[in-house]
Amino acid sequence: MLRCRINGSTMIFVLILQGTTVMLLCGWYLQLSPCTSTPSDGKVHVLLLSSWRSGSSFLGQVFSQHPSVFYLMEPGWHIWNKLPKSSMRLLRIVTRDLFRSIFLCDFSAIEACLPENHNVSDLFMWSQSRALCSPPACSLTPQNELSDQSQCSKKCDTKGLQKVKDACVTYSHVVLKAVRFFELESLYPLLQDPSLDFRIIHLVRDPRAVVRSRERSANAFVNDDAILLDYKKIPAAEVQYQVIQEICRSHVRINERAILKPPPFLKGRYKMVRYEDLVRNPLEEIKSIYEFVGLQMTSKLGEWIYKVTHGKGRGSRVEAFEITSRDAADVSQAWRTTLPYSKVKRIQDVCRGAMSLLGYRNVNSEKEQKKLDIDLLAPQEPYKFTWLPAKTDYPSQNKTKHE
Repeated sequence: MLRCRINGSTMIFVLILQGTTVMLLCGWYLQLSPCTSTPSDGKVHVLLLSSWRSGSSFLGQVFSQHPSVFYLMEPGWHIWNKLPKSSMRLLRIVTRDLFRSIFLCDFSAIEACLPENHNVSDLFMWSQSRALCSPPACSLTPQNELSDQSQCSKKCDTKGLQKVKDACVTYSHVVLKAVRFFELESLYPLLQDPSLDFRIIHLVRDPRAVVRSRERSANAFVNDDAILLDYKKIPAAEVQYQVIQEICRSHVRINERAILKPPPFLKGRYKMVRYEDLVRNPLEEIKSIYEFVGLQMTSKLGEWIYKVTHGKGRGSRVEAFEITSRDAADVSQAWRTTLPYSKVKRIQDVCRGAMSLLGYRNVNSEKEQKKLDIDLLAPQEPYKFTWLPAKTDYPSQNKTKHE
């Protein structure tokens, strides 16, 4: 078996060749066959598409804890971690093809990125998947019960990925989380693939809150930031602004492509969710998300969702991917009392297009920023906005390539 650590370029070639061949065959099938019905096995394949520190770990758990869902958190991490210095274009193609394989419960591609004698624990954040803590993967947690991550990590690690595959094929929904796709076009082959019933949930968050959250877990994103910014030499103080600008641009690109003039195969398969709406009305919003992908709320899930979003914690010491019980609506506003206004103003300047499009109101003074009774979340309205931020938002020496 090929190993990334031995020959990364060979793995890239094999994955791209495999993915390209499959996509070509799918394209020929679609042209020759008038039937574009859902796959024969009836599975639904869901991509949670977001960016770092946007609440995607919480939304991932909303899916992971559902008894009908097989969930994996960030399979794309393995590609970015094993193939550093690669171009964004190459990384997103290889990552997309990896996702397709996992959606079909084929784990041979990801095994190529794992150690020689790998365990389930070599999968990124594996214990956050309830399906890997439940039969047939592990006997710890009955399938209709909520899982305990700490207990799972102690008792459910096994050799190889056969039990992961055994678990995957038993669920009606396969859900994967991704924060490493920055446009929709690379996902088109998945939307056109007749073997997939593919849906996209696009989670966005106020960029001011994203920056505040990223600052508290900065060490976790050093490598990802370098890849996103194409390893350019950028002053340390400018990195966070260039990263958040690229994230904001990606949200504009994705939402414009999906809403303004979507291709026929995308209609009805894309749903945008704002994190702030999610934490203000969690049960209502999550029921709507479940309905979009063909799932139903359970009483146990409803109780868990309420508990985890209505705790007393404020997230002051939360690790990068930790889910704890806290007042989620209060946490979503924490940036207003912790970020200096000068930083907030800079974020608003570089993300003004995305904020206008997504419905996040600016603050025009420090006093306005800290007056928490002023609602900065605008109602979602029919699509009107098409402008992308200009590259000149940053000093000329700090310009980044806009893909």
